Amino acid sequence: MPTLLTTLQNLLGTARVLTGADAAPYCIDQRKRYQGAALCVVRPRSTEEVADIVRLCAQAGVAVVPQGGNTGLVGGATPDADGRSVVVSMQAMRGIRQIDAANQTMTVEAGCALQQVQQAAAQAGWLFPLSMASQGSCTIGGNLATNAGGTQVLRYGNARELCLGLEVVTAQGEIWSDLRGLRKNNTGYDLRNLFVGSEGTLGIITAATLKLYPQPRGCCTAWVALPSVQAAVDLLGLARQQLGAALTAFELMGQHALALVAEHFAQLPIPLFNPPNQAPHAPATLATPAELNHAPNQVPNHVPNHAPYYALLECADSHSEPHARQALEDLLQAALEQGLASDAAVAANARQSSTMWQVRESIPLAQAQCGLNVKHDIALPISAIAQFVQETDAALQQTWPGVRMVNFGHVGDGNLHYNVQAPAGIAPGAFLAAHESAINRLVFDALHSFGGSISAEHGIGQHKRQTLPRYHSPVALGLMRQIKQALDPHNTMNPNRLL
Repeated sequence: MPTLLTTLQNLLGTARVLTGADAAPYCIDQRKRYQGAALCVVRPRSTEEVADIVRLCAQAGVAVVPQGGNTGLVGGATPDADGRSVVVSMQAMRGIRQIDAANQTMTVEAGCALQQVQQAAAQAGWLFPLSMASQGSCTIGGNLATNAGGTQVLRYGNARELCLGLEVVTAQGEIWSDLRGLRKNNTGYDLRNLFVGSEGTLGIITAATLKLYPQPRGCCTAWVALPSVQAAVDLLGLARQQLGAALTAFELMGQHALALVAEHFAQLPIPLFNPPNQAPHAPATLATPAELNHAPNQVPNHVPNHAPYYALLECADSHSEPHARQALEDLLQAALEQGLASDAAVAANARQSSTMWQVRESIPLAQAQCGLNVKHDIALPISAIAQFVQETDAALQQTWPGVRMVNFGHVGDGNLHYNVQAPAGIAPGAFLAAHESAINRLVFDALHSFGGSISAEHGIGQHKRQTLPRYHSPVALGLMRQIKQALDPHNTMNPNRLL
């Protein structure tokens, strides 16, 4: 009898069945923390081919590892080291099947890069709002499988809220398709939401019908210096009151996170920021467009600042850009008067706005330049964020003096990337190996006491699979195991991930 490898080569052709060195890039995660091996990596071009692959693997009792852009941060799409699994890369399925303007939906294949989806929507005159730093390489199938968040969850919701239908290949190799784009459909269990966020453990998403929105007519961005995390929370509340649905993003960044960007990306001007060893030059003020227009291609940097935290706000308006700008300036003026902000600057044009966002998105890249660190992707009730940060920062410093906190995240939706960097002069890898487990325990115990979640948008994957039972409801875990057993009784669909 032919081997599974030979059968897959006969099905797809040898060029789309990768082995050895060709398969190696698919067997290591983005953070280089998990490295496995695979029997092969297959690159199907259609849902029918995915179904054929899964059926063949099921018959052979071989595990399937679905993979999108391989940009995940918890090892959820990396095969185990035994070399027996088949990685199903979806990157060859990149079709835009339909844009339905009347229904405000688009149907795309799972291998489409998020940026490709955004651009296709924009070319048709619409907005697909899911946005994140990895959008040039992450795929929409992976976004849905992990229920990705990103920078505009505050206004538009997670990937789950942006999906109206799915096409999925089950663990048995059957095809379930419901791409009708219905907004109301109460005909039994919500299968779509069962697969969204399941991290490829229940089936392989091959296509999705997504919500589209009208493109905003005006968009304005601001950078704000803040005296504390509590001030950020209060400013968020004020922004919601004054801007309502026009508030599309609220990102928080700690001083040390921006210092890393200044160190490793010196070409990027950071608004209102000087490294901590430099003195501030002026009192708080709001930079107006007239004051900034003298340097239209640069980010405003009119007042170097020593603020411990900074926020990046974005306001998108259905009326006009001047209308959005005025609303944002009114908000910031009120924040300055109330002491919620120590300084603020509004981008004068799209290029300044883009550079502000580039600074924010460069934080993880700058952090990576410093070596391995203890990362936490956590969610909290917004009302609890300030106290959690204050108490947990203090506890970490007491236990590991000199640790550096690289805090940033989408605080508008309660998501904080709460990362711990080794003290200066200590090798990052050695510090991680010696202390990661204890740091995680301290942070997660504190988080649990505040009613938070150990994963906000990155998922569980391999990285938090052993930790999840300590902080998740036993009843919830039991229900999830029953669902897994019912849909994948032989445990061949991305085994040993999540559960």
